[in-house]
Amino acid sequence: MDSFITRVEHEEFCRRIDDENNRQNKRIELLEEYTKRVETLNTSIEKLALNMESMLKEQLQQGKRLEILESRDGEMWRKMVSYAVTAVVGIVIGFLFKKIGM
Repeated sequence: MDSFITRVEHEEFCRRIDDENNRQNKRIELLEEYTKRVETLNTSIEKLALNMESMLKEQLQQGKRLEILESRDGEMWRKMVSYAVTAVVGIVIGFLFKKIGM
């Protein structure tokens, strides 16, 4: 009916159970370490994303300012050309009036 195991068999069973527990504990430690690394990586990625977002906003603002600065030079050039053309036209008209005798 009931069969008993010997002391040696019991100790062997206990040793196997302890070995299995130690192996599982080591795996759990490795998983915990891996989880901590993943959490650290996630935090770093979040910080990077925030920095990239702020850099994008700053870059857009700088683009707008650069566009304004570039258009100023263009506006000044157009004004100078306009004044030069007006002066040349005025000189030509003045010369023509002088020739006509007015």
